Amino acid sequence: MTTTEEPTLTIDELAARAGISVRTVRFYGTKGLLPPPVLGPRRVGRYGAGHLARLALIEELQRQGMTLAAIERYLRQLPADLSARDLALHRAVVASWAPETVESVSREELERRAGRALSDEEVRRLTSMGVVTAEGDGLRVDAGLLRLGVELLDVPLSQETVLAARTVLIEHSRAAARELSELLRAAVADRGPQDVKSLSAHMHPLVVQALLTTFQRSLREELREWLDGAEE
Repeated sequence: MTTTEEPTLTIDELAARAGISVRTVRFYGTKGLLPPPVLGPRRVGRYGAGHLARLALIEELQRQGMTLAAIERYLRQLPADLSARDLALHRAVVASWAPETVESVSREELERRAGRALSDEEVRRLTSMGVVTAEGDGLRVDAGLLRLGVELLDVPLSQETVLAARTVLIEHSRAAARELSELLRAAVADRGPQDVKSLSAHMHPLVVQALLTTFQRSLREELREWLDGAEE
């Protein structure tokens, strides 16, 4: 497991960030689901972004109904040197075919799931991103977007920039989905409903993974050109 960030989290901090208990972190470690920590001064274990990303992936796989044994087999098939970004990409692919889950929660439950205390301003920012909606005395939270929204709270960009980026992503993803759907509909126009349903279920995760991978590489190329131009 590689990451450009130095592991700095204690097991208590990792558990809090992941929204789980320390006991669960230790259990995952004994099961081989989580790599061992890096030993620092006085042999205190330190965890990093890769551990946090792996815990997020495990959580998503559990939401899909996978048992710990199945999750263990899934993780064993992944390359050992995956970075935190690669793990996040895997989680995005897994989450892409999960049903939308919007739940009513209290403020305390929202913070527990977020793995951190949330100020009123941060809750307002999550609301503006469509992650949280006020509902009487409680809140409604989109479970599939919560972790992403919480991570965006720490991104050093203005809220206006984050919301503008969200708008761009939604507009272009809908356009891509529309064009891909038209292509697939034309390709299966002469097939029966059952064949169409079966093909759709098979193609969905493949198309999502292709879109994510293509976008990731395109964004990397754009950033590289921008940074190269800035250096010149």
